[in-house]
Amino acid sequence: MFLGTYTPKLDDKGRLTLPAKFREDLADGLMVTKGQDHSLAVYPRDEFAARARKAAAASRTNPKARAFIRNLAASADEQTLDGSGRITLSPAHREYASLSKECVVIGSVGFLEIWDLESWNKYQEETEAAFSAADDDDILSGLL
Repeated sequence: MFLGTYTPKLDDKGRLTLPAKFREDLADGLMVTKGQDHSLAVYPRDEFAARARKAAAASRTNPKARAFIRNLAASADEQTLDGSGRITLSPAHREYASLSKECVVIGSVGFLEIWDLESWNKYQEETEAAFSAADDDDILSGLL
């Protein structure tokens, strides 16, 4: 399970060190793809394959399903951790997520998200009121 918030630095070669506590779960390979809200999503290889198969099973006549699977698959980049626990983010991924040197890696239970620090802080400010006000009758119905 991926939990917590970490602030690694992106180096000049586009390499990002992932938190040590997550490396064992990613040792067999991982997939980096576009995430939502202009973040990057990092999945263990097997988890990504399961999600991709599930998404691909959606009706191809549904334009939203087609767009989702196209974006998911087209932006996927298979990676392995190097000896220092780093991955190399492609220029396209760095541009999509507007990554600077200052990054944030957050655990999202089944996967990781990579954000630019400024974008993450802005997102947190924009969503704090909704998070604080959420209750069972709202968006969390059936989740908690």
